[in-house]
Amino acid sequence: MLHPIVTSEFVNARQRLILSPTAEGCPLVGRVRIPGDKSISHRALMLGALAAGETTIEGLLLGEDPRSTAACFRALGAEISELNTDRVTVRGIGIGNLREPSGVLDAGNSGTTLRLMLGILASHPDRFFTITGDDSLRSRPMGRVVKPLTLMGAQIWGRRDNTLAPLAVRGQALQPIHYQSPIASAQVKSCILLAGLMTEGQTTVSEPALSRDHSERMLRAFGAEVIVDPDTISATVVGPAKLHGQRVIVPGDISSAAFWLVAAAIVPGSDLTIENVGINPTRTGILDVLHQMGANITLENKRDAAGEPVADLRVRYGPLNGCEISGALIPRLVDEIPILAVAATVAQGKTVIRDAEELRVKESDRLAVMAAALQKMGAQVTEQPDGLEITGPVQLRGADVDSHTDHRIAMSLAIAALVAQGTTTIDRAEAAAISYPDFVPTLERLTQG
Repeated sequence: MLHPIVTSEFVNARQRLILSPTAEGCPLVGRVRIPGDKSISHRALMLGALAAGETTIEGLLLGEDPRSTAACFRALGAEISELNTDRVTVRGIGIGNLREPSGVLDAGNSGTTLRLMLGILASHPDRFFTITGDDSLRSRPMGRVVKPLTLMGAQIWGRRDNTLAPLAVRGQALQPIHYQSPIASAQVKSCILLAGLMTEGQTTVSEPALSRDHSERMLRAFGAEVIVDPDTISATVVGPAKLHGQRVIVPGDISSAAFWLVAAAIVPGSDLTIENVGINPTRTGILDVLHQMGANITLENKRDAAGEPVADLRVRYGPLNGCEISGALIPRLVDEIPILAVAATVAQGKTVIRDAEELRVKESDRLAVMAAALQKMGAQVTEQPDGLEITGPVQLRGADVDSHTDHRIAMSLAIAALVAQGTTTIDRAEAAAISYPDFVPTLERLTQG
C-alpha cells in the first residue's frame, strides 16, 4: 500500500513542510506519546524557582516556550539543571529573594512566561526588571495583566500606554484586591494569584467562565493556601505564602494530543491510542466537542499523576457532524479551535464557532489565518468578528499555505493536508517546535505505517 509522503526542506532557516498524500490515504494506527503539558511545565519551573528547597520535574516539555521560562528564572537567581524529559532539578531561592538581573529578561515567543512573570516581578520590592520578547510577543496585548497589577499598586511602564512589551517593572509591596476579570483567562488569573503570594491578605480573581486551573492546583501542592469557589467562579490566594520544593510529574499536553485526535478521527481507517494525556476538566473541551461531533473516542487507563487526572485516549475514524462551539466551552478549548476548524471541514453540516475573539491576539490572528488557509484549500469558511462558520463536508485540495510563525496553525494545516487531494506546502513550519519539538518526526512515523 502506498503511503503519504511527508518531507521538509529548509531555506534560510525557514522550514517548508511538504505533504503529498496518495489517493488511497494512510490510516494512523498504533500508539503515540505526546510532549509534556506546556502550561504545567511553565508553572513547575516558576514555582520551583520561588520555592524553598529542591523541586524535581519529570516529563517537562522541551519546547521553546519552557526554555524561555527557564532562562528568565536562571537570570533571576534560581538554579535550574539542563532541561530534559527525564528529570529536571530546580533549586529555588524562596519567595521574595529573586535577584535584580543585570540584563533584559527575554520571554521569546511565550505569552505565558511574560504575563505570569509580571505578577511575580511586580511584587518584589526595591528591584527593577525589564522584560521583552520576539516580534510576535511584542505585538500581543499585556494590558489585561498590567491593569489589575496596577490596581494592586504595581509600577509598570511600556509601549502604547504600558500595554506592549518591552515592559519595565519596579517591584513594590502590593495590596490585595478582588479583581473581576472581564475575560476567562488562565494567564490573567495566574498573574494576579502569583502577585498575591507576597501580598498580605486575600487576593481574589473572579471570571465570567472557568479557565484552566493548573495554577490553583500547583500552588496548593507547593504549600500555598488557595480557596476556590465554583459558585462565584473565583480563586483566592492567601499571602504572604511560603512554597516548598516538590516532585512534579508533567502529564501529556491535551493541546498537543488534539492534533492526533482530529487526525485519527478524519483519516479513514485510523485507530490510534494517545498515551498519558492530561484530562484536567478545565482543559477537556476538545473531547466534549469531538464527542458532540460524533467522534469515536474512548478514555482508557484513567489514573492520577501529582494531582492531575490522566488517561490514554483511543480514537478511531468515523463520520462527523457539525456543531456549535461557543460560550463557556471556549476557555476550555481556546488553543484547540484551529484544529477543530479542520475537523469541521469534513463534518456533515455547519459548524459555528462563536465567542472566540481571543484568538485574534494569539501568536497570530488565528481566526483570520485559519480562514484564509482553509479557503485556499477549498473549504467553505466564513470569518466572523468572534469566530468562524464552516460548512462541510468538502474535499480539501493541496495548496501553498503559511503558518505565520504560529505553532498551532502549522500543525493544524499539516493535519488538514492529510485529507487533501494533491500536495500541500506549509511555509515556516518550524514554528511547530515551539510547543511540539517532535511533531514532524511523529507525523512522518505515523503516516509511513
